[in-house]
Amino acid sequence: MSNTASELQELEVKAYEIRQDVIKMLLEAGSGHTGGPLGMADIFTALYFKLLNYDSKNPHWEQRDRLVLSNGHICPVLYATMAHAGFFPTEELKTLRKLGSRLQGHPHRTALPGLETTSGPLGSGLSESVGMALSGKMDKAKWRVVCLMSDGEQDEGNTWEGVMLAGKYKLDNLVAIMDRNNIQIDGFTEDIMPLNDLSAKYESFNWHVIEIDGHNMQEIIDSFEKAKTLLGKPTLIIANTIPGKGVDFMEGKFEWHGKPPNKEEAQKALDQLETHKNKIKLMN
Repeated sequence: MSNTASELQELEVKAYEIRQDVIKMLLEAGSGHTGGPLGMADIFTALYFKLLNYDSKNPHWEQRDRLVLSNGHICPVLYATMAHAGFFPTEELKTLRKLGSRLQGHPHRTALPGLETTSGPLGSGLSESVGMALSGKMDKAKWRVVCLMSDGEQDEGNTWEGVMLAGKYKLDNLVAIMDRNNIQIDGFTEDIMPLNDLSAKYESFNWHVIEIDGHNMQEIIDSFEKAKTLLGKPTLIIANTIPGKGVDFMEGKFEWHGKPPNKEEAQKALDQLETHKNKIKLMN
């Protein structure tokens, strides 16, 4: 799909605004995950502002696409994107992880309109998505299921049960997007549990696989649109991302997987993200 330079620029700027909100949320909360949310901001921006079919004012609309966040710990980027997309006021973002907040530390389905699942235990989301996609096939529905998952949760056996079932039933209404950022809470994925050739593994279970730069907005959009045309199999998009994207002292460091910035770190991060955003605005 061809997109104008101004359309792509608008999406890229929006992604940095979402990253800034993520930093503000985590600072206010004093806990939470930083690396993954910053790394996935481009993916979430493309989904909610270009690719998904939904109505933020009618979040239970039957014809909506279903988005499942399997790695629920990166929910700050989901919440920030949903707020920008009009599901709830952006002012509510500062309540992240507060007692009584709708924005819990892991998404809770009944707490916030627009959430399809409760997520926390890694490895569950793909199997849940397979169930949704299978029901959609049985109902001959036009909506699609998009499952966001991490590379680290490929260590979980439940993930591969879902992979096998999706391949068996040829669920071409299912797209999984893997955040291939190469880190997990204890270190680098290839040190903790080597994942090796993920493309070959998924292809052997009857999946289409597309590998992209998870920070290239055009590639993100093109891969999702291509997935719609690939029939007879589910599709995995392996999005190569940089954890902590946009903040030099966070990028690529597994130590930032599960900790928030302090006040000084947050200000440095916000300044750097503002600089990146302004550079994008000046490109045209």
